[in-house]
Amino acid sequence: RPNLFYILRPVDITVPPLREVTEDIVPLSDYFLTRFAHSREQHRKKLDASAVKALKLHPWPGNVRELKDTVLYAAFHSKTDVISAADLNFSQSEPDADNGYELQDPAVEKAKIIAALRQVNGNKTMAAKLLKIDRSTLYVKMRQYELT
Repeated sequence: RPNLFYILRPVDITVPPLREVTEDIVPLSDYFLTRFAHSREQHRKKLDASAVKALKLHPWPGNVRELKDTVLYAAFHSKTDVISAADLNFSQSEPDADNGYELQDPAVEKAKIIAALRQVNGNKTMAAKLLKIDRSTLYVKMRQYELT
């Protein structure tokens, strides 16, 4: 069939990060708690209001996998059938702050290039290393932004 490729073509699915859809945190947590209780043949533990608030305020750099690990850890270590904020143990690792020189956003590339060049007193090889780009790419960007 000539249209077979279009029929079989994969569909693009956009899944937003958990920090952008906080309304999904409670249903996902309930699902993980239900599965945990079923696997251990126990009563399902519930989240109290303080736990829900703490879960919704966390930035979730590890996304749903981190949520699952956090909720299951609390369910395993909680002594009661109600999980509170004190039972939650969030990951200690935080996402890197945007204080690096790595190029990501075209709107701020020029400012980061200028800052990197100032940091290394104009040494283009060292600036390229700070920016985590090739030296030839730095030259192209400098011409693009008229930074000669």
